[in-house]
Amino acid sequence: MLTVAAAIRKIDKAASCHHFCTEATADIRSRYIKSLLPHLAQHPEDRLTASCVVFSRLRREIWLIGDCQALIAPDAGKTKNYKLLENPKPYEQTLAEQRAAIINSSLKPWDHFLTDDTAREAIIPTMLESMKQQNNGYSVIDGFPVDEAHVRIVTLDLQPWEIVLATDGYPFLCPTLAESEERLVWQRDNDPLNIGAFKATKAFTPGNNSFDDRAYIRFNA
Repeated sequence: MLTVAAAIRKIDKAASCHHFCTEATADIRSRYIKSLLPHLAQHPEDRLTASCVVFSRLRREIWLIGDCQALIAPDAGKTKNYKLLENPKPYEQTLAEQRAAIINSSLKPWDHFLTDDTAREAIIPTMLESMKQQNNGYSVIDGFPVDEAHVRIVTLDLQPWEIVLATDGYPFLCPTLAESEERLVWQRDNDPLNIGAFKATKAFTPGNNSFDDRAYIRFNA
């Protein structure tokens, strides 16, 4: 994450998404011990991996590289006509459904899975197998060429827009941070296993206020 953040800070303001992907990939690759590259080429699950969402003000483009999300609304949000942008991993929802089915069919109490998520353990082998599609079916930044066919680029016109960029740690992305946090708290309190209307491949760990990393920024452009 820190390496990708540094790549964003140093990139030229006129850079294209392709240029950014190339530079960020090189920066991650420089972190690897060269003797490990053949192994990493065959084992994507062992790579340093990050997703990111970037707004190019000069190009008026939003770049979704990996499983991140955004909200956009014309007229700087005054219309309240928000559109959700996503770029999920292709296997994530299927595995989340499988995990939920295991829990719902189990004779064990749900509380068991909060401290010993054997349903997640059951899907991990499939998850690792699915990761072989990394940058060969879905995009991430991992030190190997980004699968740019699966980078989502959204171009905005010149009218004022309100933009929210966030990680997928917010199951319900809202126009304000407060609303997004409130929905996250509701999810934790009502469905901490994430097996209901919102399904995920993991649950809230007891004592944690989130089930995944989260970042949120809102601005007008």
